[in-house]
Amino acid sequence: MRFWLGSSFADADEYVPLAQAADRLGYDTVTVSDHIFYADYEARYPYSKTGAPPYAPETHWPDVWVTIGAMSAVTERVKFAPNVYIPVARDFFTVAKAVSTAAYLSNERVRFAAGVGWCKDEFLQTGQDFHTRGRRFDEMIPALREVWRGGEVEHHGEFFDFGPLRIAPVPRAPVPVYIGGESDVALRRAARIGDGWIGNRVYREDDLETLLVRLEGFLAEQGRSLDGFDVVAPIGAMPSAELYRKWRDRGVASTLAAPWWTATPQEREKFGDGLELKIATMERFAEEVIAKV
Repeated sequence: MRFWLGSSFADADEYVPLAQAADRLGYDTVTVSDHIFYADYEARYPYSKTGAPPYAPETHWPDVWVTIGAMSAVTERVKFAPNVYIPVARDFFTVAKAVSTAAYLSNERVRFAAGVGWCKDEFLQTGQDFHTRGRRFDEMIPALREVWRGGEVEHHGEFFDFGPLRIAPVPRAPVPVYIGGESDVALRRAARIGDGWIGNRVYREDDLETLLVRLEGFLAEQGRSLDGFDVVAPIGAMPSAELYRKWRDRGVASTLAAPWWTATPQEREKFGDGLELKIATMERFAEEVIAKV
């Protein structure tokens, strides 16, 4: 099993040292959350009962690709992904150029984890149509893959019409695409066009099993299975090597963990609540879990 580091709600100046620690300790991928701005949103956050998002106005949301560039410049092995990026809240070429450049300069250590988004307010401010976001996403992902292959490309679709043209630099290898979301539409999309699926909330074990069964059904419709399909699932149980071995054997290839979420009272007393705590708990998790799985 591969261990992705969930760094949501970290302060911007913590990302570089967290990436360096992840690189040293054997984490597979560092994730960066994506929001453009905070406001008194009209849109409801879909993963809370109240509809309110689980973050404060002062929460840092650094630009995903600038942050990944900074982290990749001071690391050698660890990979990077947004969790999740909303490409259809931007124009096509802003996305194509940013991801292509980040992948190239990081020596192919970028994973493109993306979803259609829930925050209508952000679409309104960037001038993108919220109501067609699913159809635009379905057209955008294959078109991005074509542009990232390099050479002259043209595309003439319902929402995107361009070329012949080319961008450079382009990645030396295909950028893996992970699809977020847990609705039937999102899971079908992942099964149809994704290299994997990524969850962005913590799943209780029974809920995760239910979700996997649904995903397996949609994969079967495409002649696919969990073999070769990378599921990245945060698991809502106390971390242990046994826990992750069980879910690895079930077909969960990767998990998302933020070890400071389960810091002990002793660790909080010793290290406080900032960067020092985060790195100390990452070290413990690496020793107790990653090294044994």
